[in-house]
Amino acid sequence: MTATDRAGRLADNIMHFARALRATGVPVGPGSVLDALQAVEAAGIRRREDFYWTLHSVFVHRREQRDLFDQIFHLFWRDPKLLERMLGLSLPSLAADFQDHTDPVARRVAEAMGLGDKENQAQDDEVEFDMTMTFSDQENLRQMDFDDMSAEETEAARKAIARMRMSFERIRSRRLIPSSTGSRIDLRRTLREAPRSAHGIMPLHRVRQDHRPPVLVLICDISGSMTGYSRMLIHFAHALTNDQHRVHTFAFGTRLTNITRDLRNRDVDLALTKVAKRVDDWSGGTKISGCLHDFNRDWSRRVLGQGAVVVLVTDGLDRDTDGGLAHEMTLLQRSCRRLIWLNPLLRWRGFEPRSWGIRTMLPHVDAFRACHNLDSLEDLARSLSGEDQSADEEMKRWLNAA
Repeated sequence: MTATDRAGRLADNIMHFARALRATGVPVGPGSVLDALQAVEAAGIRRREDFYWTLHSVFVHRREQRDLFDQIFHLFWRDPKLLERMLGLSLPSLAADFQDHTDPVARRVAEAMGLGDKENQAQDDEVEFDMTMTFSDQENLRQMDFDDMSAEETEAARKAIARMRMSFERIRSRRLIPSSTGSRIDLRRTLREAPRSAHGIMPLHRVRQDHRPPVLVLICDISGSMTGYSRMLIHFAHALTNDQHRVHTFAFGTRLTNITRDLRNRDVDLALTKVAKRVDDWSGGTKISGCLHDFNRDWSRRVLGQGAVVVLVTDGLDRDTDGGLAHEMTLLQRSCRRLIWLNPLLRWRGFEPRSWGIRTMLPHVDAFRACHNLDSLEDLARSLSGEDQSADEEMKRWLNAA
C-alpha cells in the first residue's frame, strides 16, 4: 500500500469521525475537517493522547461539548492498537450497548453511532403500525431543553416549530382604507364620483385608519455559547417568514449578517443551507456591542419603521466594557416600538443578572424572557399577540435584581 493510499484512509477516518460528532449536535463543518487533517499532520500520531488532544483542539469549542467528544472518540477509535495500524485500517467496528439511556449525552452519542438497545430494536421490527405521539410525549418534548435533545427529538421540535402560527397584536397604521362606518370622509373619492351621481345627490364615501401587524426584527446570537438555541430560533424565524409576516432576520457573532432573503425559501433545508454558506462566524466568538452598532448604523432606518418589534436573542455575555453596549442598546430601544430580549440562561431557576453585559442591557429592554424550549417560544407568541400582561411585573423584578 502506498503512502498516498494510507493518507487517504486516515483522511476518511477523520472525516467519518467528524460526521459522527456532527450527528450528536457538535457543529463540525468541512473547514474543521481540513483543519483537523492539517493539525494531525503537524502533530503526528505517535501517541494516542496526542492524537486525542489534537482533534479535541479543533472540534471542541464549548465546555458542554467535551463529554460528547470524549465518548465519540473512545467509541470510534476503540481498538487499543488502532494507532499502530491506523494508516492501513478501514473504519473500526462500533458495536456497543449503552445501559444508561436517561443520560442525554449518551443518547445523542448512541443515535449518532447507530447504536441502541437490541431488544428495543427487535420489538420495533415487530410493530405493524405507527402510533402518533402521545400527550405525555408531547408534554415532555415541549419542556425539554433544546441543548439536551437527541437527533430524533430535535427533528420533532423543528416540525412543531414549523406548525406554529402567531397572531401579532395589530397596531394602528397611517394608511386609510374604505369603510362604510368610518368617521372620516374620503373627500377625494367623493368629489371624483360626484358627477356620476343622479339627481345631483352627492354620496359621501368614508374611510378609517387601517390596523396591521408590526414589522418583526429578529437579531440572533450565533456564537459558540448559543449554538444549540440559535439554530432553533432560526427555524422559528423561517416559519414566521413563510407565514406571510413581515420579518427581518439578522445573525451575529463577531459580525452582523442579514439572512432575511435566505429564509424566504419555502424549503427549510435549502434555506438553512444558504444561511450556513452566508454566515462565516457561526459558533465563534461574540461582539454584541460592535454588531448592534452595525445594525443601528446600517439597518435600523431600513427595517425599524411602522412600529417594528425587535426580538434580541443572546445570552448577554459580552466582555467589551468600553461603555458602547449601553449606548447601542439605548439607540435600539428608541428606534423600535418594543424590544424583547430572549436569553437561554433563564432556564436556570437560580439565575441572577450578575454579569456586566446582562446588567448593562436589562434597563433598555421591555421584556426579558427565556428561549430554551418549545414552551418558551409559545410564551413569546403570546407576548407578541398582546395576550400576556405579566411582562411589566417580570421586568420590575429583573431590574430590581440587577
